[in-house]
Amino acid sequence: MLIRKASGTEMLELWEYPDVNTAPSTARYFYNNIETGNAVFWTVENEGELIGELYVFYNLDDKDFADGKNTAYLCAFRIREDFRGKGIGTALLREVLARLKAAGFTRATIGVGPEEERNIKLYRNQGFVTKIKDCYFDPCAVDDNMRPKPDEGFWLLAKEL
Repeated sequence: MLIRKASGTEMLELWEYPDVNTAPSTARYFYNNIETGNAVFWTVENEGELIGELYVFYNLDDKDFADGKNTAYLCAFRIREDFRGKGIGTALLREVLARLKAAGFTRATIGVGPEEERNIKLYRNQGFVTKIKDCYFDPCAVDDNMRPKPDEGFWLLAKEL
């Protein structure tokens, strides 16, 4: 297993879009933030194949999520189903948190739906124990005007680094 930073082009490939111009607004938003350095696409690679992803946004309009200085937001955390339960996601999360701390960030946030019991357990075990707020807009899922889309509701959790 290899944990590494990946490119916006690799993100488009993983999400199965041929290029940024034909991708929907959320994929374009992620791609543009990766390309400008406001986001980092972290991946887990197994035998040359991407099997997991986690994105870090450094600065978002809602500063509770990411303020560009002290707090960074983790999102779109996925491990391919056939690789789950093997500690790969935990390893990816720990590596990214260590990198954020080394870069001078003092806090990380992550969103989780209240029904996502397995994810809640993972995040709490990794120190995401402070609930910041209930959220009804996802700052990283955007409409065609690049504004946050409404969400059914999730918790914003925080961890001090």
